[in-house]
Amino acid sequence: MATKVLVPRLGEGVDEVTVTKWLKQVGDSINELEPLLEVNTDKVDTEIPAPVTGTILQIIAQEGSPAKVGELLAIIGQPGEAVDSGHLTVDGSASPKPSVQSQTTNQSLPATHHQPSTANDLGFISPVVAKIAAEHRVNLSQVQGTGLNGRITKNDVLNYVESGKSKVESQPSNLKPANPQPASLKPVEGDQLIKHSTMRKSIAHHMVESKQISPHVLTVMEADMSKVARHRAANKSAFERDGVNLTFTAYFMMAIVAGLKAYPQTNSSWSDEGLLVHKNINLGMATSLGEDGLIVPVIKGADNLSLLAMARTINDLAYRARARKLQPDEVKGGTFTLTNHGVSGSLFAFPIINQPQAGILGVGAMQKRVVVIDDAIAIRPMVYLSFVFDHRILDGASADWFLAKVKETLENWA
Repeated sequence: MATKVLVPRLGEGVDEVTVTKWLKQVGDSINELEPLLEVNTDKVDTEIPAPVTGTILQIIAQEGSPAKVGELLAIIGQPGEAVDSGHLTVDGSASPKPSVQSQTTNQSLPATHHQPSTANDLGFISPVVAKIAAEHRVNLSQVQGTGLNGRITKNDVLNYVESGKSKVESQPSNLKPANPQPASLKPVEGDQLIKHSTMRKSIAHHMVESKQISPHVLTVMEADMSKVARHRAANKSAFERDGVNLTFTAYFMMAIVAGLKAYPQTNSSWSDEGLLVHKNINLGMATSLGEDGLIVPVIKGADNLSLLAMARTINDLAYRARARKLQPDEVKGGTFTLTNHGVSGSLFAFPIINQPQAGILGVGAMQKRVVVIDDAIAIRPMVYLSFVFDHRILDGASADWFLAKVKETLENWA
């Protein structure tokens, strides 16, 4: 009997995923728990394994398309077991006929996964393929499909566009682009169009959304890192014996914890009903993935960690973030975020708040600078602390109180 492959719940608050890559195709054999496809949620790529051993009878969700938890992704069964008009039958044929309206129960599936996006005899055209074709004014009847049974895939359309072949003007009426490209953005000869990745689209969405939601205000202070630097130099070897790399990030995280404890309103989220002050301190750690973008793993219960435990957790999350091995739950639930933009040489910045948090702290590059201490000129390792806060939650004074506590903790480290 055929088995439905549904979108599993990959973590608390994860209601939708994006199908990024099918690792098996229709007709392929697969073993139970063998990876079947990859999905992306909140910039985390996750493999979904096959629930049973069998043959891939049908793939419903196309690459690049969204799917909600519980929706049908694919059907696995035995060779000769066909999917026809919503029923699973055995017809003795060598391979099943693909059906765009198949289901294994009476529960209806969203039409966006099943209705063809074009008329004529092109077969199933996914929403992603239709959108790309419309944006580039490609007549899909001119595109050679390389997918199952000649189905046109996203890569087929992109390869057609990049080949520079002439585009036929006549287009199916329902392939009009939802957001026509402004004339100023039309490419000219020599331009290169780099397609947005799922992660880049997610970053763009969250950044624009945050600026629309929160009134962002920036306040900046400067911290003398002399005592922290001495403490790190004295303890780095001991930490290494425990398999931990003691970075400055661990000190900044500990200082943030001190600030949030002193001023709990900074560890909160805005709602129309009132201010939700969070009991737990869960610190997000913005981590660069190079040209692929960034991701923010979360240190849960940061207020319960020692410096050693904090450093170990930072090492682990940073390594697994760059190795694409984080779990969806590990990028959720943050109550405050640190972004250490100084690692690339930046002195100070205006970070964007990670919604629905009250603020984000940016740390610039540490530099030795001339400062005045007790009316004497001295050279100290200094760093700018850029605190961006939601002005609905914090005012200038309360934001500065929090930032001053962070500064005080760093400058008086013992």
